Amino acid sequence: RLLLLKNKLEQLNVRVLTLCFDVCDEQSVKQSLGSLPEEWQAIDILVNNAGLAAGLSTLQEGNSDDWNRMIDTNVKGLLYVTRAVTPGMVVRGSGQIVNIGSIAGKEVYPNGNVYCATKHAVDALTKGMRIDLLTHGIRVTQVCPGAVETEFSLVRFHGDAARAEKVYQGFENLIAADIAECIRFVINRPPHVNINDMVVMPTAQATATLFHKIDYL
Repeated sequence: RLLLLKNKLEQLNVRVLTLCFDVCDEQSVKQSLGSLPEEWQAIDILVNNAGLAAGLSTLQEGNSDDWNRMIDTNVKGLLYVTRAVTPGMVVRGSGQIVNIGSIAGKEVYPNGNVYCATKHAVDALTKGMRIDLLTHGIRVTQVCPGAVETEFSLVRFHGDAARAEKVYQGFENLIAADIAECIRFVINRPPHVNINDMVVMPTAQATATLFHKIDYL
């Protein structure tokens, strides 16, 4: 998948370097980002996009493996990558960080417990980064999507395609390109403008769990 994306971008005369590492593994993050070729070492924009939901159950019936997977990816992974990239931004006195949060970081919904907790952590960490990096000319933004049709639900339901498909039925959901456009908007603001927080949902979605759905017969 990375190679396909690389090929598409190179057709637009964009230079691309792909890396494959586990954001949950701190040493892997350090090694991969610490050994970049010299011409790629100055990272101007960091988009912390790695994240997932695993399971949808009450806390008392939850699976600790699912919990650890979400915490390791959504919280620790974001921290490890940000820790590796921000020192260079500080030295250069500029940079842009975009953390992909979620509507689940703004409210809590039934059976969302640990996933919501991890996204609330992203919300808090974004605010903390904004404070810590304030004097270094580095912008920090959180983009919080609502329902976006990706592999998110397929991962959450452990490969149950039929159950995942139902999540996106009956309304026009967002797609990945909608969120990419939001990120493009954020990073293209003038240097003196910082978008602190952006919540983006389908027109048919009002809260994490409230949708206007139409049954198509």
